[in-house]
Amino acid sequence: MHLLSACCVCALLITTLLSRVSGLDTVIGIYGETLEIPCNIKADDAIITKWKYDKGEGLPGDLLVKQTNQNAVITATDEYKDRVSMAENSSLLLSAARLTDQRTFTCMVVASADITEYPVNVVIYKMPEGLEISDKAEELEIGKLTKLGTCVAQDANPAANITWLKNNKPLVADGKGISIQASVLVDPVTGLSTTSSILEYSAEKEDTNAQFTCSTQHTGGAELVSSPATFTITYSTENIVLQVIAQDPLVEGDNVTLKCVADGNPAPTSFNFHLKEEMVKVENADTYTIMNVSRDASGEYKCSLIDNPMLEASEDITVNYLDINLSPSGNIVKRAGEALNLTLRIDASGEPKVSWTKDNVKMDKEPKFKTLSYSDSGRYECEVAMGLLSRKASVELLVEGAPVIKQLSKRRGEDGQHKVLICEAEGSPKPAVTWSINGTSPDESPFVNGKITHKITVVPSANLTVSCTVTNEFGMDTRAINVSSYQSEDSDQTKLVVGVVVGLLIATMIIGLAYWVYMKKSKQGSWKTGEKENGSSEEEKKLEEKVEENSQKAEV
Repeated sequence: MHLLSACCVCALLITTLLSRVSGLDTVIGIYGETLEIPCNIKADDAIITKWKYDKGEGLPGDLLVKQTNQNAVITATDEYKDRVSMAENSSLLLSAARLTDQRTFTCMVVASADITEYPVNVVIYKMPEGLEISDKAEELEIGKLTKLGTCVAQDANPAANITWLKNNKPLVADGKGISIQASVLVDPVTGLSTTSSILEYSAEKEDTNAQFTCSTQHTGGAELVSSPATFTITYSTENIVLQVIAQDPLVEGDNVTLKCVADGNPAPTSFNFHLKEEMVKVENADTYTIMNVSRDASGEYKCSLIDNPMLEASEDITVNYLDINLSPSGNIVKRAGEALNLTLRIDASGEPKVSWTKDNVKMDKEPKFKTLSYSDSGRYECEVAMGLLSRKASVELLVEGAPVIKQLSKRRGEDGQHKVLICEAEGSPKPAVTWSINGTSPDESPFVNGKITHKITVVPSANLTVSCTVTNEFGMDTRAINVSSYQSEDSDQTKLVVGVVVGLLIATMIIGLAYWVYMKKSKQGSWKTGEKENGSSEEEKKLEEKVEENSQKAEV
């Protein structure tokens, strides 16, 4: 219940309101409060001031009288004898105002030369003691006109006018979804009025959680508002939804819960669950759980109302599965040069993606082995993914075979006094490397992908042939290389230099002879244009430069 500011109410209670009604001034008083009725007669020589009231049927009743320089004397003998007094300004003070005080009170002043009367009409207002919604409905049904409740404004004067509100917006009777009936009951003892207003209302879905109140704006000033009331809105089910509650992705072995959600209020509590070719009736629950699903459980599922089987909802369920089979798998040992056929079989509920790695390094494509080499040895792993679901399979391939020397070479040492012999071989298991001579600083590379490199350092004193031999359990291979001493290499280099010089001299002589023949022919011929003469001159210069260049090389 809400009141206006207390200050405003107090001011209203202590202020008399004057208005002109039927030629008389009217004073409005507040029920239960002290009422001051003014005596608006100006007489400086007043001798006697008297107050009286109209008993009805023209009969007057005395209240009190006051002579100049004397106290007022109460002359009333009825209900007013304990309630009346006179203020210093000659106003009549009437305590505990009640509805029976709504009559005419007259002030009479006797002066030395005249007698004057001032009649005043009194009206008493009383605000309702409060607003309350009673006889509230337990629930409201959509589309059905139902008595929502009764709003009562008790003990008021004049009778209160009641307004119904929904969410603080006034409701107006329309003869269809809103009906308002008001009645007033008057207390025969106090004369106060009690107003009752009955609201009949046809609810809608939107009225769920709506707040209904009633209010009155009384003539006395303050607005009263009742406490809000909310109602349960009932309506039959119009829509139904089947929810699938499961892990994502749903895979074999998981549990699936089916939940049937209906929009009725109150909501249905019993449902039929259609599990492919089987129907299960569930009472006092809206869920059904399927345990340990398999791939055969994929399909359409439905739920419906028991009392209305035509109202149903459906949902497709897919049980994801991903099976892979890599053949062969595990540890595989093959001979070099053989073929290996890797077969990956996939059984999946969707479109999978396949990726391969070799020794944890991603491969660009699926491995194919038409002719196995030692470098094909390693761990191959495939990963098949379908959404969040993935499977892996692997094979450990070992390629074995007799060793083969791929290259036998030599080079000068860094100090120029030694020679380094290099033997590169392939084979598996790791081949053992031996040399036909003893060298120094042996160096062997790591055995990777069936390859090994072995180096030794030698200082040959004479020309000799050195062989490298590689062996393992499957066989052996040998290759030889000629190694010359540094003295023979120096002699060979001298012979090479002499040969180069002689060759250059012979080339110079040939070019010179060709030039002489050319010049001789040029002098015998004739040229008809200046352009040909210029061209001949340029060619002669080129030949001369070439001869000069070869001569310099010969000198070197």
